[in-house]
Amino acid sequence: MSAFKFLRRRASAWSTAGGHVLWICGLVSLISLAGCNGAPSRSLVDVKGTLQACPPSPNCVCSEATDPDHAIEPIRVLGPPEEAFQKARDVIRGWNRCSIVRFDSDFLHAECKSAVFRFVDDLELELKPDRHEIAVRSASRVGHSDFGVNRRRVERLREALIQAGLATPEAQPR
Repeated sequence: MSAFKFLRRRASAWSTAGGHVLWICGLVSLISLAGCNGAPSRSLVDVKGTLQACPPSPNCVCSEATDPDHAIEPIRVLGPPEEAFQKARDVIRGWNRCSIVRFDSDFLHAECKSAVFRFVDDLELELKPDRHEIAVRSASRVGHSDFGVNRRRVERLREALIQAGLATPEAQPR
């Protein structure tokens, strides 16, 4: 039995006014959730070679941001920057519900999905070998708040690189 026939049969079974309202609300909810993956991030790296700025909503962090709501420190690299960047890729590959969409010698873009509703967040890393750092941006595609998920994701990556001896927890002046 197709889903449409099932819903139509259910709709006729819910013959009360409350039943129709419930059926319509359920259908609208399903349609709304179907579009919640959002469009792919347009950010990547802009024409100046830096990560795009965060939107005004609080669901994004970026090491290029200057305002305290969106700002996060870049990952300070110890040793060869390329080695730390490769390790960052390996760490992200090991995360559940994250897949790497693009990986170049100096740029990584991964899509990370939330556990329940499968909302997609974009995680972007830009290697800056001359500064011995990895610039980071993590942003939700939809919604307003992310309850700190993007900031925790970046800090989780930073901690993995610190544990591997490839990054330092100390902030350095820019």
